[in-house]
Amino acid sequence: MSEANSRAIVSNQPSLHEKLDEVVNKHLNAEFKKPIAAHTQAAFDEVNARVQAFNGPIILDSCCGVGESTANLAKLHPDALVIGIDKSAHRLDKHDVQYRQDEDAQYMLVQADLNDFWRLAVQANWQPTHHYLLYPNPWPKAKHLQRRWHGAAIFPSIVQLGGKLELRSNWDIYVREFARALQLAGHPTQVSEYASDTAITPFERKYWASGQQSYRLVVDL
Repeated sequence: MSEANSRAIVSNQPSLHEKLDEVVNKHLNAEFKKPIAAHTQAAFDEVNARVQAFNGPIILDSCCGVGESTANLAKLHPDALVIGIDKSAHRLDKHDVQYRQDEDAQYMLVQADLNDFWRLAVQANWQPTHHYLLYPNPWPKAKHLQRRWHGAAIFPSIVQLGGKLELRSNWDIYVREFARALQLAGHPTQVSEYASDTAITPFERKYWASGQQSYRLVVDL
């Protein structure tokens, strides 16, 4: 499969979801009480021990996939501990030898459910300087609004984690919806097109090779 045949997003949603405000406000005003899964608690405890012992900045790379972005972010922020989190052991197991930790970068990869991991990080009072959400699955069907991060019950935890949040996607509606959700949470921001000479994730490389546009928002929480 060539790098240059990534399919464009197809959605039955022409613009922001009509129920976006209602759903986001509901979650902002409710407590997410789903029990924490034991495997995520165990994974978090292991990472948290390293975080508490670390003196420098903490950076989160959520939905890190194979961890290429995590390794690249660690090179960009050599003084930080970068934590890549993904729910898929299959993806994390593909973390290629070329991305392995080198002397100039410190990072760790963890398999965990972000719905639990983010809440645990808030409870542990983590204060990441940066939080990256690079090319997560946008769930383009209108009926799946609440599977998108900004439409999910976990959204308030993303806001509570703070730091400089950067979100990227090849679907502009996804990023614009996220920006609207942030506005409802008291953090207005702008959406812009994004391009760079260097791709830091496999998705980015694939989209650009296919001639697709990327969009992003950056907001200081």
